[in-house]
Amino acid sequence: MTVSPLVWGMTIVVILALLAFDYFFHIRKAHVPTLKEAALWSSIYVGLAIVFGILVLIFGGGTMGSEYFAGYITEKALSVDNLFVFLIIMASFRVPREDQQKVLLFGIVFSLIARTGFIFLGAALINSFAWVFYIFGLILLITAGNLLKPEAHGDSQADNVMIRLARRLFHTTEHYDGDKLFTMHNGKRALTPMLLVMVAIGGTDILFALDSIPAIFGLTQNVYIVFTATAFSLMGLRQLYFLIDGLLDRLIYLSYGLAVILAFIGVKLVLHALHENNLPFINDGEPVPVVEISTGLSLSVIIGTLIVTVVASLLSKAGKAQTAINNARRHAGSYLDLAYTADHAERERIYQLLADEETQILKMDLKYRNKAKDVDTIREQVADAHRQHAEYLAR
Repeated sequence: MTVSPLVWGMTIVVILALLAFDYFFHIRKAHVPTLKEAALWSSIYVGLAIVFGILVLIFGGGTMGSEYFAGYITEKALSVDNLFVFLIIMASFRVPREDQQKVLLFGIVFSLIARTGFIFLGAALINSFAWVFYIFGLILLITAGNLLKPEAHGDSQADNVMIRLARRLFHTTEHYDGDKLFTMHNGKRALTPMLLVMVAIGGTDILFALDSIPAIFGLTQNVYIVFTATAFSLMGLRQLYFLIDGLLDRLIYLSYGLAVILAFIGVKLVLHALHENNLPFINDGEPVPVVEISTGLSLSVIIGTLIVTVVASLLSKAGKAQTAINNARRHAGSYLDLAYTADHAERERIYQLLADEETQILKMDLKYRNKAKDVDTIREQVADAHRQHAEYLAR
């Protein structure tokens, strides 16, 4: 189905309006969204995506509608995986909680711009060179393999080349000045960490696009569907971050589920490339008679894999242990950051949260506790918090 320029224009206006609404009514005044606020707006954005999908089904037909939903679900799952890296970056830069919304909205806007560029570039390549499907399939298979590595979400991603270059070329400061991007430091204009963290997220967004765009092109080659599924999957990502912040560590099998999905789509792309083959060294340049995977089967595999992954993660005792240990790490880190305050009540509140989490951890099976990521580092951090608390009480 060919989409008219009018429909394209209306779609872009709606997306820009949603971004503008997000900024002026939620981001402009720095605050930490409540769980209720995050849940409400996450539901609204998911609802808008579903309503749009229904409209695609009605006006575009069943094939176009199912392609949209398959693409939307895949991109949404990949965007949740991206939140792990956003969490690492913001923790690395110690972004104030009330300012994290602005950083996330910038990440969404930059990601939408970068992915739109990749979408039209990918479409142009596909229209000109059918063998591009081989490359896209290979990218997804390699990405799937990388997701199976134990440290798929390493801290090193927070310190990318763009950050190192910015710190080397420009005058930067280690301290925030509200949500300002520039401030005065030692009599000179300097970049604040707020700008640097936006650069970090922008840089990682480009890397994410290299994975997500081939994935959705494996499900549909309709540029309008690719664009809208990608855009709606990014809408509400900010609210989703605050809604599932405490659950991100719990989804310990998410990377495995995404690896299965990306590998499946990668195989589908390779099969499609063989079906459209014109490379002279493969079957003498003639199409290879292979079975192609339907959109319905793709949608079933994607949904089924995600359901199994999420349920297994939530029921896993190892996942519960990882969540409790990471909560203890956060509370210990918060306590160690309280050196600037003399408020005894605030110190005791944070310390009590740490103590409660430790009590819960000690009730868990030792084998699950020892399997948690970075457990030795976390134990040292917790022990340091205990030492500082004892020193504080002894004053």
